[in-house]
Amino acid sequence: MDNWMLIAVAFASGALLMWPMVTRGMRVGSLTPNAAVQLINREKAVVVDVSETEEFAGGHIVGSKNIPLGQFEEKLPDVVKNKALPLILVCPVGARANRALAMAKKLGYEQAQVLGGGLNAWKEASLPVEKA
Repeated sequence: MDNWMLIAVAFASGALLMWPMVTRGMRVGSLTPNAAVQLINREKAVVVDVSETEEFAGGHIVGSKNIPLGQFEEKLPDVVKNKALPLILVCPVGARANRALAMAKKLGYEQAQVLGGGLNAWKEASLPVEKA
């Protein structure tokens, strides 16, 4: 009982050490940028950016296709016809892509994954980005 202050400090420092992992937008099962590059190169994965059109024009992964989240369920089957190919979903930070993941799985895209950290993580890894 005399060391309650030390216990509180230890708990607070542990929480502060974990904070970057929580705020980075990474979820269990999400891809790192390097893993995404491997999927694109080895398995011909299709990258779908669920950002709004203006955001997509401002910068996106080279070769990605843009389907805004509001139109995702209607347009995905027309844009990506082969449901067996890996599908990488991306947006600026990963939040919208995580919502799109549930829709993609419902439509039968079982190999759909989210780029953890979104386009920001892609840029931090110094990977190529193009503007429309």
